[in-house]
Amino acid sequence: MSVLTKSTICGTGTSNPQICTSQSTRGYATLKDISRRLKSVTNIQKITKSMKMVAASKYAKSERQLRAARGYGEGAVEFYDQCPPQPLEVTADQKHVAILISSDRGLCGGIHSSICKALKADLLKNSANVETRLVIIGDKARSILNRTHRNLYYLTYNNIGRLSPTFVDAAIIADQVVQSGMKFDFAQMYFNRFRSAVSYETTRKPIHSLESLQSAPGLDMYDGRTDEITQCFQEFMFASLIYYAIKEGNCSEQSARMTAMDAASKNAGEMIDRLRLQFNRTRQSVITNELIEIISGAAAV
Repeated sequence: MSVLTKSTICGTGTSNPQICTSQSTRGYATLKDISRRLKSVTNIQKITKSMKMVAASKYAKSERQLRAARGYGEGAVEFYDQCPPQPLEVTADQKHVAILISSDRGLCGGIHSSICKALKADLLKNSANVETRLVIIGDKARSILNRTHRNLYYLTYNNIGRLSPTFVDAAIIADQVVQSGMKFDFAQMYFNRFRSAVSYETTRKPIHSLESLQSAPGLDMYDGRTDEITQCFQEFMFASLIYYAIKEGNCSEQSARMTAMDAASKNAGEMIDRLRLQFNRTRQSVITNELIEIISGAAAV
């Protein structure tokens, strides 16, 4: 009774035993690669689902806090609407300040790049003689602008709102900007305004200097107004706007991250289905080839 081995089967079925052995090995290696890729994508899907759940929890908390924080920003905007300062257009020999509100974390779509795109579009419209300075909150916006606008940096901040943004964080930033002695003729704040769980809007808010506020014609309607009171009120409004923008940006970031992780989980699921189908087809092909080799060898004997 003869014993059939893999080498004798391959040697009987083909003129070159080495070719048959390499083809079989190549099939098993493909199955191993597909299995490894399938396991990797499955682990990634678990991570994205976990990040989606964390972002959803943080989004619900930030949305509740945003309702209370909007009073700060809307109050400042309403005050400026009732007592509009003298408008200052950006012309030559003026100082322009731009405050960008972002964060230190990514994986939330294009929420950070949209702020930088709005800033770059406005800088192209400004006159070449306008001196522009940037106050950047968050590492993401700083890293995006680091290559092209690094020479415009004036103040940069990070680790703001790592847990939950507070008015103290905004007050510290506003105080450091005021204490730095930075004078400006025109300033704008760029941030993402939360609209819904799946959308946000890149918004610009003007920031008025103390000189333009003191010259506002509607400010005379208030009794007991002095320069010191006006300065204190202007600093408080400045901190309130920063706090409002940080809260809006934080809520927009969490909603965008939740949406991005949901899309990533769906894409991973589709990739898992394709890999499983490819794995099953390849496995069936390898089994079929093995059966053909066994039957051919048995028939030859």
